[in-house]
Amino acid sequence: MDYRPISADSHITEPPDCYTARIDRSWKDKAPHIVHDAKFGDVFAIDGMKKPIPMGLIAAAGRDPKDLRFGADNYKDLHPGGWDPVQRLKDQDRDGVYGEIIYPSVGMMLCNHPDFDYKKACFDAYNLWLQEFCDPAQDRLFGMAQLAMRSVDEGIGELRKAKEMGFRGVMMPGNPQVEDYDSEIYGPFYEAAIDLGMPLSFHILTSGSDTVATKTRGAKINSFQSIIRGCQDILGMMIFGGVFDRHPDLKVVCVEADAGWAPHWMYRADHAYKRHRYWLTCAELERMPSDYFKENIYLTFQDDWSALKAKDQMNTDRLMWANDFPHSDSTWPWSQDLLAEHTKDLTAHEKRRILHDNVRELYNLPMN
Repeated sequence: MDYRPISADSHITEPPDCYTARIDRSWKDKAPHIVHDAKFGDVFAIDGMKKPIPMGLIAAAGRDPKDLRFGADNYKDLHPGGWDPVQRLKDQDRDGVYGEIIYPSVGMMLCNHPDFDYKKACFDAYNLWLQEFCDPAQDRLFGMAQLAMRSVDEGIGELRKAKEMGFRGVMMPGNPQVEDYDSEIYGPFYEAAIDLGMPLSFHILTSGSDTVATKTRGAKINSFQSIIRGCQDILGMMIFGGVFDRHPDLKVVCVEADAGWAPHWMYRADHAYKRHRYWLTCAELERMPSDYFKENIYLTFQDDWSALKAKDQMNTDRLMWANDFPHSDSTWPWSQDLLAEHTKDLTAHEKRRILHDNVRELYNLPMN
């Protein structure tokens, strides 16, 4: 194989001073910060959020499933590659990957914060830290800036600033402050994203209703089944709202929500549109919902073998593998063994597209 895979979804572990050292001084006293909890170890305390964020599962890659726990970890126990870019390159080499698209960890939960002003201050601070983290290895660490989306005009400005800072795309909050993402008011924002070549990413656990803390029936583990729903709802809203008719070149990334469900989702969306669109109203579309899904939406997944089995019912140019390092769901450091098994029935062309070329082309990454 003359290339190494690129992870389309990896994460950092925000260091203790990520926010406190960089946040606007007017928010200094409320900046997310580390406190030690007797039960959960080092946790991020966030003003305005009832529960702190334990760091254990955020950096549990490589652990035996029996050792996974919600908390009781301190920074000295975590993967240093979560915040040290030099160590991170060693982690990449151990996993056999060339580079990674980088998303936040604590920042995922901040997407659900009710105060958009606070959220904006935190994301600005995070983006400054992320720029520092990615800069020493510009050809292997590719950051996704976080946007607060308080308004359309500000969002456009944030897009431009993210581009200037060297980021390859942006991570969107699941819910904007003004209207919703299918509103025509977002037209200028979408056109700016297209013009700047900045794909828009929607990650699991950033929509409020899709967190593992959401009340579900039965055993707690049942909540794990629902965490992809927030992304599915956003994609459906944009498709049925005619967003991709109005902006056919817009590129949206559905992050860490797997992909094996997509063929059935597309069937059901097409069925709903053909049979029920006159009483379950939506925009009058120029094409079938599945056509937009296959063309405008990229899907990332870790060890979703069902997606590769169903590849012929999807667009393999829109599937992107990821290792999710250093989170508890990560395939690190066994990614190569997993990929050897899961991709054995793919053609060489399909394998290269899904593991390397799709993500490289989407984010205009350097060759490796």
